Amino acid sequence: MSTPVSSPSRFTAATSLALSSLHIRLESLEKKHQWLLKQIKKKRTEQQNFLEQMRSVATEIHARCTPCFQKMALLDDEIHQLFDEILTTRKLGKQTKKNIEQVYHSLQAAGIISVKLGLTEDDILEDFFDIQEEEADCSDSFYENGDRNRYTESGYQQPQADFGVGKTGESKKIRQTFLRLAEIFHPDKVTDSDIQMRHTEIMKEINKAYQEGDLARLLEIERLHQVEESFSFDCEDDLTRKCNKLEQHNEFLEVQYENLKNELRLAKNTNEGQIVSGYRKAVREKIDPIAQMVEQVESEIKVVSSICEFVRDFRDKKITIKQFIEGPPILRQRNQEMVDNFFEEMFGEFQEIGIF
Repeated sequence: MSTPVSSPSRFTAATSLALSSLHIRLESLEKKHQWLLKQIKKKRTEQQNFLEQMRSVATEIHARCTPCFQKMALLDDEIHQLFDEILTTRKLGKQTKKNIEQVYHSLQAAGIISVKLGLTEDDILEDFFDIQEEEADCSDSFYENGDRNRYTESGYQQPQADFGVGKTGESKKIRQTFLRLAEIFHPDKVTDSDIQMRHTEIMKEINKAYQEGDLARLLEIERLHQVEESFSFDCEDDLTRKCNKLEQHNEFLEVQYENLKNELRLAKNTNEGQIVSGYRKAVREKIDPIAQMVEQVESEIKVVSSICEFVRDFRDKKITIKQFIEGPPILRQRNQEMVDNFFEEMFGEFQEIGIF
């Protein structure tokens, strides 16, 4: 009995079916690839716009609020000088001096004037706005600023990263990994436009991870490259290799997309990010939040100005020690209002639960 042999037509049909399956897989992977690229571009634009608005809002707050902060700083400094003059030049009894110091410390503890820790108000104001400027500077990554960390005719301009004083083991590992990856993915090392574009995108991620000292991300990029290399000529054919490589590219893009989403989420959760979110919401409701901030600071200036005048009157002996120990009238009035509001809220809650 003869052994049945597959006919050429059946073999051809099986081959065509396999190729058709690969083409379907490749088409699906390419669609996903394009979708990921589109989402990454969209998320990156959203991130850049948000960071730009953070800078814009910080700049506007600085411009409109600085005059108020300067007034507050001058009043704060004058109050400290007045107390210093009273406590060092005026003849006071031991208990009286102790009582005056208590008033002085109470004003600091209540946050009405600054706590004396060797820093001036100007230093505090400068630090406050420097933080926002540093956040903005840190957001300028390889792909956000064409004037920095760019490709030049002479080659890739290596970024300067600072991982603390001295070269630690981890910082050396980060640098070594970065150099290995830069050697592999430098766009100038390839001529194919598609590969060059892909390498450019990968170098952006490599550069960003290097600047942030993120060894894990650098190693992940290296791992994905090694997996890619494992798909050598052992694969069935060029189409299969292309599918496998594209699948790995998509995996890398998914990681990149998740990183961008996390970075944006973290930016929004910072104090500056929450200010921007609140600013956007207020603007949508036709409210000028910075004007409200200025109004609030001006209200505080009136309080501090009244306290400054009160301390000045005591220095000039226009009020008695007893009157001074009782504290500024404006604070007594404010404290009474707080107490009244507290009891009003408390009794209102009692009425709601039927106690009264």
